Amino acid sequence: MGVPVVRIRVLVVDDHRIFAESLAAALAAEPDVEVAAAGNGPAALRCLERAAAEGRGYDVMLVDAELGILGPAGDRRAPVPVPADGENAPVDGISLVAGVRSGRPSVRTVVLAEKDDPRRAALALQAGAFGWVAKDCSLQRLLVVIRGVLRDETHLPPALLTGVLRELTAARKHRTESEQLVESLTPREREVLRCMVAGLGRKAVAERLFLSPHTVRTHMQNVLGKLGVHSTLAAVALARRAGVGPAGPALAGNVVERGGQLA
Repeated sequence: MGVPVVRIRVLVVDDHRIFAESLAAALAAEPDVEVAAAGNGPAALRCLERAAAEGRGYDVMLVDAELGILGPAGDRRAPVPVPADGENAPVDGISLVAGVRSGRPSVRTVVLAEKDDPRRAALALQAGAFGWVAKDCSLQRLLVVIRGVLRDETHLPPALLTGVLRELTAARKHRTESEQLVESLTPREREVLRCMVAGLGRKAVAERLFLSPHTVRTHMQNVLGKLGVHSTLAAVALARRAGVGPAGPALAGNVVERGGQLA
């Protein structure tokens, strides 16, 4: 009897159907590769969930770098987070990488890109991707990357390495600056900031911390001043860069500002 072949299960995620099907067919011709394709982020998440439930989870996910960014008419739209309910909303490729890294860390993700982009490549690595590969690379090169990431290797084109390192260094510098600003807050102000990150308005923060709305308003104004920002949304963005998490489960809804005033 021959030695059974250990098959690598690969999921291709690309909203360009012809490319996705062509790549899947090429990979499926390899004796040790089993492959499926999904046309968008939510479909990919359903594939991952179904495979895991069957005890046959995917090993590698290949994700289009531009997934969900270009609409049907070529109009640019902002990336959106991975939907928790599996709806067919567009999902940006980097957000999908982050969601899969968080929910299914055993799946190795590789981003497929039409062009070299150090900034997006750095974002992909920060989101948890193990590689960034050109879409026009050879099949053999892609197979090397697929097998390499299963050994926990990180793969980047040599021409991108310097730019990606520069982006990661800059991101770390911004994070350090944000952390220093957050450290300037008093313990109570940090509690208020965490409530802001959770999406709580002034009244809800007051109820959570057993303070008067007027006192909470003062704390919020102090937080904005010490962080050097002029809006709640900017304060939340800075807090997230500094690694500040929400105070308890985030509530439904967004941070609201009315006429420049804290809601």
